Amino acid sequence: MNVALGGTFDPVHDGHRKLFERAFELGDVTVGLTSDELAPKTRHVERYVRPYDRRKRDLEAELSGLADEHGREFEIRELTDPTGIAVEPEFDALIVSPETRDGGKQINEIRRERGHDPLELVVVDHETADDGERISSTRIVAGEIDEHGNLTPDREGRGATRPE
Repeated sequence: MNVALGGTFDPVHDGHRKLFERAFELGDVTVGLTSDELAPKTRHVERYVRPYDRRKRDLEAELSGLADEHGREFEIRELTDPTGIAVEPEFDALIVSPETRDGGKQINEIRRERGHDPLELVVVDHETADDGERISSTRIVAGEIDEHGNLTPDREGRGATRPE
């Protein structure tokens, strides 16, 4: 099975790891990583997003162990459009979170219009931080939690602009 998922992944956290784990359980994985131009447009809160090459490097390091563990292949491709790679015919499944499920449905509409079979939408629930709220990159960048959801009240976050 060929599995797709996409995101900005800045920084990678346990919620992302749960998505990756499920993807590798199902098959070979292609991750669409938002381009430097697209990444800010996908944010709900304005914040600095690290450059594509740094995010890709970190993502490769994260995925290589999981791929080996599951005997799978993976590829990282640049996303320049929100529907990204998932509209391409070679994919069988799309990993989504509860808030991106509707985007998955839109992708399936585009696939139908293009004469492709719809993707199986695999919804992976959020990981919860120590305070009961969901783990998110935005919360990590704000200094509220670490990548595992531990509360970090004494840590300063990353600002909305590129650090000097």
